[in-house]
Amino acid sequence: MEEMMGRRVAHEDPLAVFLDGQLCYEQGLYEEAFNLFEKIEDTDFQAMYQLGVMHYDGLGTNKDPERAVEYMNKILHSDSPKTRHLKFAAAYNLGRAYYEGCGVKHSTEEAERLWLIAADSGNPKASVKAQSTLGMLYSMPVLKDLKKAFFWHSKACANGSLESQGVLGIMHLYGQGTRQNTKAALECLRKAAERGNSYARGHLVEYYYTGKFYSMAAALGKRTTENDDHDMLAKATDCHPKYVAKGIAMAAFYLARCLQLGRGVQQDQDAANIYYSKACDLDPDVASHLELAANLGRI
Repeated sequence: MEEMMGRRVAHEDPLAVFLDGQLCYEQGLYEEAFNLFEKIEDTDFQAMYQLGVMHYDGLGTNKDPERAVEYMNKILHSDSPKTRHLKFAAAYNLGRAYYEGCGVKHSTEEAERLWLIAADSGNPKASVKAQSTLGMLYSMPVLKDLKKAFFWHSKACANGSLESQGVLGIMHLYGQGTRQNTKAALECLRKAAERGNSYARGHLVEYYYTGKFYSMAAALGKRTTENDDHDMLAKATDCHPKYVAKGIAMAAFYLARCLQLGRGVQQDQDAANIYYSKACDLDPDVASHLELAANLGRI
C-alpha cells in the first residue's frame, strides 16, 4: 500500500500528494507536509487551506500571517464548488486573524462579522468553533450581550462543543443570559466534567463546597488536580488554556480549604499548603479572589 502510494506521489497524483501530506501533518512531520501541500496548492483548495493554517501558526515554515490571510480569503471568496466545505473554517480563521490583529489590522467588528458567517446561524455543519467563540465574544466587556452569549453557547453545545457545554452550565447556575436553573446547570456541568472539561469541574467543586457537600468537593478536587498540565489538557479537549487553568486552580483551592479545615477529608495542613500553592501558580487572580472570600468568612 505504502509502495503504491509512493509511486502515485512520485507521479504527482494530486489526491495521493494531499493524502500523503495530511498523513505527515497528523504525525507532526510539518516540513514534509508543507512541501507536499505546496506542490498542489494551485489545484487543490484543501492543500491551500492547510498551507494557510501552517503559515499562520508557523508549522513547517516561518510564520507568515499575511500569506495565511491571503489563502483564507481566496477560499472564502472562491466560486468553486470545491471550496464549499472549507468556507466556514476559512471564515473562522480570518475572524481569528482580525481579532488577534495578526496578518491584518485588529478589528473586533470584522472578527464578529466573519465568525457570524462561519457560525451560519447555528448550522451543525458550520464551524462549531465559531459558534463557541461567539459565545465567548459576547461575554466580554467590548461586546457584552449575555443573551447572545447564551444563544451561541447553546448552539455550540448542541453541536458537540465541550467548551460551550461547560460555560452553558455556569450561565444556568448564575442566571447569566437566561433564568437561573440549578437543575439544568448541574446537568451541563456534570456532563462536561465527565468529558474532561476542567473549567466545569472547578465550578462543580465550588458548588459542592459551598453547598457543604465536602466529601464530594474534595474527591472531585483531587481528581481535577491530578493533571495540571493545562496546555496539554486544552489541546486534548479543545478548550481555551486560560479557562482550563482557572478550573484546575478553583479545584485546587477548594481542595486545600477542605484539607486545611478537615472538611470531607482528614485535616492536613502540609497538603493544604501544596494545593494552595498550586492554585496560585495556575491562576493567581482566582486564588487571590477565593482567598479574600475565605478571609471574609464567605467560604
